Order: sequence, then structure tokens, then C-alpha cells
Amino acid sequence: MKSYRDLDIYNLSFEYALEVHKVSLKLPKFELYEQGSQIRRSSKSIKDNIVEGYGRRAYKQDFIKFLVYAHASLLECLSQLEMIDELYEIKEIKTLRTKYDLLGGKIYSFLQYVEKNWKT
Repeated sequence: MKSYRDLDIYNLSFEYALEVHKVSLKLPKFELYEQGSQIRRSSKSIKDNIVEGYGRRAYKQDFIKFLVYAHASLLECLSQLEMIDELYEIKEIKTLRTKYDLLGGKIYSFLQYVEKNWKT
């Protein structure tokens, strides 16, 4: 692994953050700066925490800590998607919820791998 770009969890989180950004712009105008801003920030935080953790990979506990932060941001993003799904009829939301559910499992699996197998 030469770069964080080699991590599947990074590539998926980047792709999904772009999707969330585009979908959030379909929210009603009054939600663009509240619910929209919150979901954009939480989705981008997932990829950013993966990158920051990777940057600290020489320190196993730091890497783990940032992977936990990435997973927590994912849960926040899922919570935002659930709220938007209940309030507004935006067809892409259900697909995004499924994608983030699967990504959460991948991040959790990678976190377990790092905890058990990562050599510093």
C-alpha cells in the first residue's frame, strides 16, 4: 500500500461524499444550510479521517483512533440520511443509505484488521 488512495474504504467514501454533495443540493432552499450542510460535512469527514489516520499509520493507535472517527462520521451521515429520507422525497437517498451501510461494514472490518495485524 503506497497511498491512502489504495484503500477501498477511502475510494468509496470519496465517491459517496460526491454523491451526497450533489443530492444535498436537491433539498429545499431553507435546508441547504442546515440539514444540507450537516450531511455534506459528515460525509466528507469520513474520507478525511481515513486520510489523516493513514498519515499517522506509523503509530498504530493513532491510525485506529482516526478509523474510529471515520466510522463515527459515517454513523452521523447515516443518521442524516435517515432524517432526510423521512422528511423529503429524494429518490437517491435510499440507495445512499444502502451504500453507507455497506461502507460502515468495510470500515469496521478494516479497523479490526489494523487492530490485529498492523505492524508499526
